[in-house]
Amino acid sequence: QINFVACQLFALLAAFWFRIYLSPSHASSAVRHAFATLFGIYFAVFCFGWYSIHLFVLVMMNYGIMNMASIPNIHRYSFVVAMGYLTLCHISRIYIFHYGILTTDFSGPLMIITQKITTLACQLHDGIGRQAEELTAEQNRLAVKSRPSLLEYLSYLLNFMSIIAGPCSNYKDYIAFIEGRHVHMKLLEVNWKQKGYDRLPDPSPTGAAVYKLCITLVSLILFLTLTKNFPMAYIIDNEFLDETPFLSRLGYLYVVTQAAKPKYYFAWTLADAVNNAAGYGFSGVDERGTFRWDLLSNLNIWNIETATSFKMYIENWNIQTAAWLKRVCYDRAPWYPTALTFILSALWHGIYPGYYFTFLTGILMTLAARAIRNNCRHYFLSSVPLKIGYDIVTWAITQLAVCYTVAPFVMLAVEPTIKFYKSVYFHMHILSILVLLLLPIRPQTHSVRRAQDQAMLNSIKSK
Repeated sequence: QINFVACQLFALLAAFWFRIYLSPSHASSAVRHAFATLFGIYFAVFCFGWYSIHLFVLVMMNYGIMNMASIPNIHRYSFVVAMGYLTLCHISRIYIFHYGILTTDFSGPLMIITQKITTLACQLHDGIGRQAEELTAEQNRLAVKSRPSLLEYLSYLLNFMSIIAGPCSNYKDYIAFIEGRHVHMKLLEVNWKQKGYDRLPDPSPTGAAVYKLCITLVSLILFLTLTKNFPMAYIIDNEFLDETPFLSRLGYLYVVTQAAKPKYYFAWTLADAVNNAAGYGFSGVDERGTFRWDLLSNLNIWNIETATSFKMYIENWNIQTAAWLKRVCYDRAPWYPTALTFILSALWHGIYPGYYFTFLTGILMTLAARAIRNNCRHYFLSSVPLKIGYDIVTWAITQLAVCYTVAPFVMLAVEPTIKFYKSVYFHMHILSILVLLLLPIRPQTHSVRRAQDQAMLNSIKSK
């Protein structure tokens, strides 16, 4: 963990230096690729020592596949090899080497590299192996028309901005950033002459990076003060269960779940700030004319903490993993896209049983929440007081449902998970089943059903 923080802070300084002294106007694309790659390799070796060889083996195996496999099968072979290697590493790390989950290990970077490998393979398949009319608008925009060079490939997978904590980005966006077209492309989407500009503005990421660093600092303080003092394991302590009333246990469940979040806020926001500091992550201009640097953001903390629906909560948590699941599985699955995407996410996360408890419970919660919203919400929209009351109640239920769902994700093993659910009488499972049995399911058009299924698949995103 110390190595992780040290590398990310060093990466932050390197990112500022990279943007200033190796900007596209000062250095060629090859130099920028080489610098990003070499520093990324150095960080991987520094953090994980000899275990970093797993990252390089997977990268080189899939580079061979990318150049030797036929285009119609390139995404299939890359997917099988990357996910297979990741799964073997998950198994060996846990059951052979007995690594603890709180120990910084190579599986995190390997998971990000797996996302990138499969993303590039699918987008390369779209660009060379499929006709434009077969693609969705997003697939057409992100399609890669030619195989990358070795340097481009290594830079995309191993660059120092994302080697430690991600996030996964699209290949074309990354190449546009290295070549200096990243911001320019987004700015061209706005008519600046109508806004009184004589030329394109030059947005700086410094403000966004500093703001995210402030969030990172607050998250770190909360982690050091809360996370250690409110362990999830306490909710299944025998003395606690015997002496604490049911409602108080639910309240404490909310507290310990909140206490578990800061480490994710810290890691993901710091990773976002590193990319922004390098000049990467510009997503355009919002309706107020503000420059946005959230192309690579992994979470929206305000929307998470104020979510009034399960859907709203999961749409704002681990955003880039949700995008990856959609692009490589959900949009391409020939049948049962939701089920296959849930399976993929479970395999990608690892093999701890707690992940699968969360995964299965998340399906049930999402379906029940959807049924309640479709059947009840419109009755509370007729007046402001009713709407406020509805929002307060749904906020409390949503937060409780999320805590109930993710507890196994933190506890990991079967026995503490079953003990926890017994201690709270499986109440959310029972209520969800009753909701699904009693409330009618409204018929949906194919497009609406597919859009809502996409929201459901996000519920399996990693904490």
